Amino acid sequence: MVTRDDAYTTLPPRSERSIPGLLGDLAREGTRLLRQEIALAKSELRAKLAQIGRGAGELVAGGLILYAGFLVLLAAAVLGLSTVLPSWAAALIIGVVVLLIGLAVVWKGRHDMKAEKLVPDRTLRSLREDAEWAREQMR
Repeated sequence: MVTRDDAYTTLPPRSERSIPGLLGDLAREGTRLLRQEIALAKSELRAKLAQIGRGAGELVAGGLILYAGFLVLLAAAVLGLSTVLPSWAAALIIGVVVLLIGLAVVWKGRHDMKAEKLVPDRTLRSLREDAEWAREQMR
């Protein structure tokens, strides 16, 4: 059985083919190349997405382990402070300090996520410059 790829290898020499035949070959080869490039891109994207999925799982697992370690360190801080203060006071002090740190992080995160902070300034500036350049070229 002759496959589509085999048909390309059995063509007459280029010197014996007509211009329309050569142009047809060029169109077919271009289409084939484009399909192969698309297939390669799909394959690479699948591999990259799988890698991202594994990385995300590892980040979640690492975050949970870090959280557990942080809780143990907080317990150690409470136990250490309870040697000089009553246990309830040590827990209260450590809890307030951790809450203040958490509030500061949340406030900074909210501040960083305001709409004006998320605008892609450099890209917009570059697009404006490109549009200006194109206008100048049209004159």
